[in-house]
Amino acid sequence: MNFNDNEPCYVISVAARMLGVHAQTLRYYERLGVVMPLRSRGNVRLYSQREIERLRQIKTLMNDLGVNLAGVEVILRLGERIAEMERQIAQMEQEIQRLREAGL
Repeated sequence: MNFNDNEPCYVISVAARMLGVHAQTLRYYERLGVVMPLRSRGNVRLYSQREIERLRQIKTLMNDLGVNLAGVEVILRLGERIAEMERQIAQMEQEIQRLREAGL
């Protein structure tokens, strides 16, 4: 099977086991807004592969690098802003190339 990285497919117990943390830790991260799993019709939390990777990054920052949760939030937010700026730059470069090809 080949899943989309954004497809919610892991329930909280499986996600917790994959990460080596308690399910309560994942609930706590959700309350803080660090991760936002989708919910099924039955209100069951479902985590995507992308969210699992984000949680692994959080765990690495905290456990291996000693960053506290507030620092993790700042780092993640900055990473998101950098990614958005990179997307904008790529769009601008495409527009510049289009204009050059059009002779403008």
